[in-house]
Amino acid sequence: MSDLPYRFFHPRVVRTQALSPTLLRVVLGGADLSRVVSGGRDQRFKLFLPHPGQAGPVLPDVLDADWYPRWRALDPGVRGIMRTYTISAVRQDPPEFDIDFALHGDLGPASRWATRARPGDEVAILAPVTEDNGGVDFRPPAGTDWVLLAADATALPAVANILATLPADLPVRAFVEVGHPDDRILMPTKADAEITWLVRTGRDRTTALVDAITATPVPEGASPYAWLAGESGCVRALRRHLVAQCGLDRGAVCFTGYWRQGRTEDDLLTEAVAAAEKVSAAAS
Repeated sequence: MSDLPYRFFHPRVVRTQALSPTLLRVVLGGADLSRVVSGGRDQRFKLFLPHPGQAGPVLPDVLDADWYPRWRALDPGVRGIMRTYTISAVRQDPPEFDIDFALHGDLGPASRWATRARPGDEVAILAPVTEDNGGVDFRPPAGTDWVLLAADATALPAVANILATLPADLPVRAFVEVGHPDDRILMPTKADAEITWLVRTGRDRTTALVDAITATPVPEGASPYAWLAGESGCVRALRRHLVAQCGLDRGAVCFTGYWRQGRTEDDLLTEAVAAAEKVSAAAS
């Protein structure tokens, strides 16, 4: 048995639920899901989808620290299609696992699969089995007394989870960019949260969020913490603004690119591997 804080699971679709015009929840079920342990907040996991014509996704035979290079070594036309998502919820009775998909038609394999998912469809997930699993990024330091959240629709499940876990009366400003007015879902929280929904017009998915954050002052004397998630170029621009213009400490700004304009996750993985190999070659 692997000592890793995560393992492969092979659940099946139980049901789907439309949460909004562009947000779809897929509920997975399976007895072994009782072992999944989420760290909460923006807990990420890996989803593996089958190619058309496959009964289920093809994965490496062994899960250990080298599972990723083994997955990459498989034929790209055969191996499971891997995407990274946030755990929306985990339940134990019965064991169920919720994934919320930001839909964009047939432009990507995950959106395409989700819109066609039916009960009984098989997928695979690489999910945590301990709370301390390295897959949670939202970690405000002790003494934080003001929180800024900025995200687009791809990070909406993470924003909802973060708000649900924040303590009572903590001041929070949250900005969420979505594609449709009815995407403004209910996000319960005990925090003193002001949530601003930015409904985009046209195809521009970054300007509204950047404009909103640059127009938002950080309270004087506060100990702020910012969590930024969405399109890579957008969150990098927001981080530069918060550090250079607002004076936030770099350690007080968590930023994660959930996607990149004009690139698929496969492209990004290939680029990351090539960069790592270049660094390794230069050091040898």
